[in-house]
Amino acid sequence: QVQLVESGGGLVQAGDSLRLSCAASGRTFRNSAMGWFRQAPGKEREFVATINWSGGTTDYADAVKGRFIISRDNAKNTVYLQMNSLKPEDTGVYYCAQGISGFASRFKTQYIYWGQGTQVTVSS
Repeated sequence: QVQLVESGGGLVQAGDSLRLSCAASGRTFRNSAMGWFRQAPGKEREFVATINWSGGTTDYADAVKGRFIISRDNAKNTVYLQMNSLKPEDTGVYYCAQGISGFASRFKTQYIYWGQGTQVTVSS
């Protein structure tokens, strides 16, 4: 059973930066795509960023493109989300997820394991 544990969330001001981490257990991490999703109060969980198994392919939601960077360290079984120039609309619970394959995907249905989430709050 794979466990994903997110960390790095917090309360920041608009324009600040945060780096989220997601540590994965198990031996399947290095062969799997990883994704970050977020959920604001009263809204559906939405795609933020994804990275393929090797780190060679990434994709971002339009709302975060140019501000967020997803990366991974397969030796540490960890995926990261560097968030820069944060805006109040970035507020939400951020979840990492492990894919069912090594291909990066924007779709929640392509992810099999999910973390418990970490809260990010951006004040104006």
